[in-house]
Amino acid sequence: MIQQLRDRGEPLPPEDALPIAGRIKEQYCYVCPDLVKEFEKYDADPTRFRDYEGKLARTGKDFKIQVGYERFLGPEIFFSPEIFNSDFTTPLPTMVDQCVQNCPIDTRRPLYKYITLSGGTTMFKHFVKRLERDIRRKCKSRYDFTKSKYPDLEIKPIECNVVTHPFQRFAVWFGGSMLASQPEFLSFFHTKAEYAEQGPRLCRSNAVFNQVS
Repeated sequence: MIQQLRDRGEPLPPEDALPIAGRIKEQYCYVCPDLVKEFEKYDADPTRFRDYEGKLARTGKDFKIQVGYERFLGPEIFFSPEIFNSDFTTPLPTMVDQCVQNCPIDTRRPLYKYITLSGGTTMFKHFVKRLERDIRRKCKSRYDFTKSKYPDLEIKPIECNVVTHPFQRFAVWFGGSMLASQPEFLSFFHTKAEYAEQGPRLCRSNAVFNQVS
């Protein structure tokens, strides 16, 4: 988000760049169904641009930033990462699909049917629809290929469903707090004295992974 605003020449204050980018992401960003068409919409209708106004934390001086393409380009990193970094080119829908395909075959259908979102970044508007659509396309492509190869084989199409829930934003922290609240969890900590005696190798194993279920 910061780099996109700077590339477009917006006066983003360096000292407040991170919190400003975070607020812009939360207030203005959304997931679009088609990147090219979304660019065309903004080019045809400048009213889609938004103005972000704020005060500098250090000086209290007012500033204004115009937010445009960043509104949909920010979340697009999950679905078209190759645009932003050549080292990471696997989209989120592909990662989810590969993860399910690596599971035992008898568990795949239930997993596709209950893909649960977790984390604040999944709160983008239309995030659920885009992820669900892209995963369904992959499943349908696999289904069509199998049917073309074995036309007489009766196959039931896979049902894909991405689930949103009330704890979605804080699900990771909620799960961590539940684990940490268990009485036996305190016995799994490594002390500073143990680390000083054994060094980093102490972190290579921990009883928590073997005993807490």
